[in-house]
Amino acid sequence: MENDAKNDAEKTLLLARTLIMLLKRLAFFSLCVFLLAAGVSCTRSDPQAALDAAVKSLQTSLEKKDADAVMALLHPDFSAQQSENDLEWARQTMRLMFLRYKNIHIVVFSQNSRISDRAGSVAATDAEVALTGAEGLIPDSARHYHVKLDWRLMDKQWKLIGLRWE
Repeated sequence: MENDAKNDAEKTLLLARTLIMLLKRLAFFSLCVFLLAAGVSCTRSDPQAALDAAVKSLQTSLEKKDADAVMALLHPDFSAQQSENDLEWARQTMRLMFLRYKNIHIVVFSQNSRISDRAGSVAATDAEVALTGAEGLIPDSARHYHVKLDWRLMDKQWKLIGLRWE
């Protein structure tokens, strides 16, 4: 009698494990179908998606006040405002802004990123943004800008090479 109960318990446990494994496979399969239906591919590189991710990473890194992450996104030939400013200017400007404001937020009103050459190595982003800086929760500084970001593909990563604003 004890052996029958033990065998039944083992069978139930085996059945439960099999069911869990099948549910995991079904969930994985469902996720794959959803991603395929959404046009997402995990096996190939999508340059437009990578460009959009670089733009988002730049925004996030600035808001987190992560100068190293921002600098990693800049092309070695980076310039701002028609060559008036370079990488060192970018580093110093970030240092000053990050010291001045406890919180930095970038509000994006509109944004359009596009790859602009046939080779897929040159891109541009046009955006309307507001930059806010605050010592506490309420911004004590806010400015609206039209910005143009120029990107170059370098070692399969988008790097910001040019920045202009009005």
